[in-house]
Amino acid sequence: MEIQQLRYACAVAETGSFSRAAESCHIAQPSLSQQIQKLEEDLGARLFDRLGRRVRLTEAGQAFLPHARTILSQLDAARNSVAETSADTQGKITVGVIPTIAPYRMPGYTADFTRKFPVAKLRIVEETTPVLIDGLRDLSIDIAILALPLRHKDLETFTLHTEPLFAALPKTHLLARKKGLTMKELRGESFVMLRDGHCFRDLTIAACTHARITPNIAFESGQFSSLLGMVAAGIGVSIVPEMAVDSSAACHYAKIMDPRASRTIVAAVLRGRSFSHVQRAFLAGMVRQSSQGKRSAKADSSIAVIS
Repeated sequence: MEIQQLRYACAVAETGSFSRAAESCHIAQPSLSQQIQKLEEDLGARLFDRLGRRVRLTEAGQAFLPHARTILSQLDAARNSVAETSADTQGKITVGVIPTIAPYRMPGYTADFTRKFPVAKLRIVEETTPVLIDGLRDLSIDIAILALPLRHKDLETFTLHTEPLFAALPKTHLLARKKGLTMKELRGESFVMLRDGHCFRDLTIAACTHARITPNIAFESGQFSSLLGMVAAGIGVSIVPEMAVDSSAACHYAKIMDPRASRTIVAAVLRGRSFSHVQRAFLAGMVRQSSQGKRSAKADSSIAVIS
């Protein structure tokens, strides 16, 4: 038994004619008649008496028709419910973000979204990369804002921003006159760094290793503001991304000129999962803010294919 067969049977009952039913269903009459015959064979009973040009419901047909109409009505209701969900502006979204990005980017990412979707339920989770990836996989998080590299084949990423790295130095430091320097120039310095678990610490260690520096770590924290405070106090030097450069802190910032001295931020989603209207809108809004011109159009096109 197929849904289309139920539609054809209802159309015949309503029009009292196979030809008129075929016309209303936009199908050739022989095809409609064949489908009705298959339905009757499946049910083991005739639904219609063919009386010349007239068609009349049999007793079995009269018993069957209300159920067919109920099934079709419920199917239409289900389709309408899905359509309403797809265009819903009251949906839910949970966004995860690593601590080294959250205070600098999330206010901008959320402001435009909340204006366009004032009744949507937006939840922000600030956690380290491993925790956020677990959240993507168990679907407790819809979108995660992370930093590369990510070596997870089950994740799909959308580039948001690539930023240079800066050395933060005490203003009394001998290198504080320079606008740019290399990592090798920091050899022998004491470093203040983010503690283990933060992906930016791994990026800093990798930059030191590439420059053949074994950093002497004098202080660790979970926030860039604490690191900059220690730099200003002369405890050591630090490496920070461009977005964390704080002119109010008593530090000197010099751009690191090494080719690999940058950080790329991405929005990550679980590959193959479905997304609601508000979830797609949040992702598209982030990419649109972070991209320009053709890059933005291309990114929006990529997001549009996410179901």
